Amino acid sequence: MNDIMDLHTHTTASGHAYSTLSEMIRAAADRKLALYGCSDHGPKMAGTTHPSYFINFRVIPRVRFGVHVLMGAELNIMDTDGRVDLPPSTLAKLDYTIASLHIPCFTPGTPEENTKAYLNAMKNPKVTIIGHPDDSRYPIDYETFAKAAKSWGKLVEVNSSSLAPGSARKGAAENYAVLLKYCRQYQVPVIIGSDAHFESDVGNHRFAWELLEREKFPAELIVNTSAEKLKPYIPVLSELFPEE
Repeated sequence: MNDIMDLHTHTTASGHAYSTLSEMIRAAADRKLALYGCSDHGPKMAGTTHPSYFINFRVIPRVRFGVHVLMGAELNIMDTDGRVDLPPSTLAKLDYTIASLHIPCFTPGTPEENTKAYLNAMKNPKVTIIGHPDDSRYPIDYETFAKAAKSWGKLVEVNSSSLAPGSARKGAAENYAVLLKYCRQYQVPVIIGSDAHFESDVGNHRFAWELLEREKFPAELIVNTSAEKLKPYIPVLSELFPEE
């Protein structure tokens, strides 16, 4: 299946990733992606960049090595109120955001508490994608999660890195099997992300595609195949891909 985008990637700015922005975009070009998104970690992640990093993205070309470039952030959900670690004034400067639960920033709670954190983050109009909701350390009510994603118009990520051998997010395949059942039932679109921390993983969605095929997930609910599918979630795409 045609896969033209990767929006979950990290550069050296994230602190524990190892390729520059230009190296990551060139890797996207080598994989013949049409769309590359940079989503470095928000400032509450240990070792990541300063908040000021996220306010000057206007200097970055919209097209590099023939690839359209989006600049966003992977935000840390900080509490059950769904607060994230960049202020609204900064979020307004970004093309998109991924909101995720990470161990350094949110201590795992009960299924009710973890679900509440996700649901409140979804209410933030500047949150575009809910990242890797697959970690058994954060058990959640997947039906409630899927219904809320549909209600609030959020994309649900299928994180290929979570499914790779050796991933710290245990039980991801089993958790996705449950989540995808509800995404299918409630017609919730998903987006595949590599979560690449090195250039060779940009666009590497192998494990996610294998899972989606195994679960017979509907192709029309996978946005990676078309910029047109992504436009409702990222308004700037209408300028980047006006003819679609």
